[in-house]
Amino acid sequence: CIFDKPYKRMQFKHPEILYFLFLLAIPILVHLFQLRRFRKEYFTNVRFLKELSMQTRKSSKIKKWLLLCTRLLLLACLIIAFAQPFFKAKGDSNKGNEMVILLDNSFSMQARGSKGELLKRAVQDLLENTPENQQFSLITNTNAWWDTDIKSMQKELQNLPYSDVPFRPDFLLTKAQAKKPSTGKDIVVITDAVNLDSKDLQKFTTSPLYAVIAEAQNTSNISIDSVYISQAMDNFYEIKVDMQAYGEFEDEIPVALYNGNNLTAKTIVKFDTERKSAAFTIPKKDFHGYVSVNDNSLAYDNTYYFSISKPEKSNVVAIGETAKNNFLARIYTDDDFNFTASELSGLDYNSLEKQDAIILNELKEIPQSLITTLKDFYAKGGNIVIIPSSEGSLQNLNALLGAFGAAYKPLTQIKRQITKISFNHPLYQTVFEKKTDNFQYPTVNAGFTLSGNALPVLTYDDQTPFLASMSNKLGSVYVFSAAINKINSNFQNSPLIVPTFYNMAQNSGKTGISAITIGENQSMLLDAVLSKDEVLTVRNADSDFIPMQQVLNNKVKLSFGDYPETAGNYAVTKGNEALKNISFNHARTESNLGLQNKAILKDFTETDSISTVYNDIKSERTASELWKWFVIGTLIFLLLELLIQKFVK
Repeated sequence: CIFDKPYKRMQFKHPEILYFLFLLAIPILVHLFQLRRFRKEYFTNVRFLKELSMQTRKSSKIKKWLLLCTRLLLLACLIIAFAQPFFKAKGDSNKGNEMVILLDNSFSMQARGSKGELLKRAVQDLLENTPENQQFSLITNTNAWWDTDIKSMQKELQNLPYSDVPFRPDFLLTKAQAKKPSTGKDIVVITDAVNLDSKDLQKFTTSPLYAVIAEAQNTSNISIDSVYISQAMDNFYEIKVDMQAYGEFEDEIPVALYNGNNLTAKTIVKFDTERKSAAFTIPKKDFHGYVSVNDNSLAYDNTYYFSISKPEKSNVVAIGETAKNNFLARIYTDDDFNFTASELSGLDYNSLEKQDAIILNELKEIPQSLITTLKDFYAKGGNIVIIPSSEGSLQNLNALLGAFGAAYKPLTQIKRQITKISFNHPLYQTVFEKKTDNFQYPTVNAGFTLSGNALPVLTYDDQTPFLASMSNKLGSVYVFSAAINKINSNFQNSPLIVPTFYNMAQNSGKTGISAITIGENQSMLLDAVLSKDEVLTVRNADSDFIPMQQVLNNKVKLSFGDYPETAGNYAVTKGNEALKNISFNHARTESNLGLQNKAILKDFTETDSISTVYNDIKSERTASELWKWFVIGTLIFLLLELLIQKFVK
């Protein structure tokens, strides 16, 4: 009974019993050597009796051979049955494997399948079909439970939250392998395969791999991507809501704006293109709420939380000659700014740390003490605007720029035209309704050439920057490559002058929208003075956490990392005092349900449920028991012997 594959070779649980097969020699001896001998008896003329005797003896011989064969086969089947023969299971070598279940709980699993939300259905499948005595390890996008069972996991599974962390089976499998590197594994992946981007699953192909792929019935979805102030009027803000549609939507979609829990405004949007915007007008005061759509698909990206603080005046100081600072005074009016102009000789260094923006306006010489102060000011979240003087020392200017990763090349007396605007730069995102090609661009008569890692904002026709920016995520440095006085440039007469300088001086903490993306490790500065043991807490009605914080004189730098775990409106508090409203949203990485990538799991055995996985594993690892067939054979040969005894003469 030997076949091509090792697992098809017949084996015995009690092979020692096969020695009893030697007993088969006994019936053979009994049949071959009869103990009784025939004695001849002579009668008178018995010709007919002789013929009858010869026929009887011949049939008796056939009967004895039939009985011998049936008894030998009967005894052999009985002995083999007691030895318990079996065929080794195909998956017998994996019997000691531990089961590892990788469960995708990313936001795309909110989509609805034929039996409800994909994640909830997957959890129900696990609860209903996992045997109570089955040990397994469960790993999700963010958590892991090792060597547990379904009864112990019931509560955690039923309360399993969605996560904005992408599902990466290669990373999770590596984690499982590191836990018990010497133990074989049965790996089960439960996922919708949306946005799957695993780079190295081949090293796990030696393990039994199963994939339960959840399918969404409706892959159309609408995501709210951002909310921003498009226009600031005297008493109102116009805010815009940017949305992305994945798939087709024939009906108009309602969009609602809430301040707290109160409905403020509502509109409808027809998605005749993939990207659409909705506009709302709200009073120019504190706003702490959200905007939402209803698309009957994913829920996590249907709400965008944001906060707007009542605008505070930004503190701006311009350092330079009084005559050259006059144009700045016309931009930084008392309505929105606390503006101060100062000569370098009369500068109060102690007042600089209280400013939101410092403008160096064509200083011929920049003292080292001011350079040091500016570096510290920038590190603490301040904005710096550098306008070089054509009479300034190149070495002195580069001593300042070198602190921010930029440098000037020597001054050139070449007239250049500013021909390119970076419309997507934060300075101009809310300035232009649409890109324009017939703009009256300004010119410069002489200027430096700017080099380094700065991001171009305005660019010359020779593709070198006229204005560039650098940022540390708290503050920004804006660098002009040329003086902008009216002798050297007509930039002061350009329509760009007001929005450029206005936005460069704005403190994002005092104006604009607060909407932080969870997981992008964003930071913010807050005006607060803390004692030695005081900390700031971020909280709402449902949860709270203490962010990383760094005290910077009269300010506190807050860093949020991967917190909070849930999107929503929060407040930064000091004890029981609310200092600032702040909002958090999850990254929109799971919004496109059309990005299903089953090809990543090509080496997995695809099944429709977890019960199929368990049945498959059980059938592959259950040996084929053959003893019952030999018992049946024993009974059949016993019956044959009785029939031979009765009917064969």
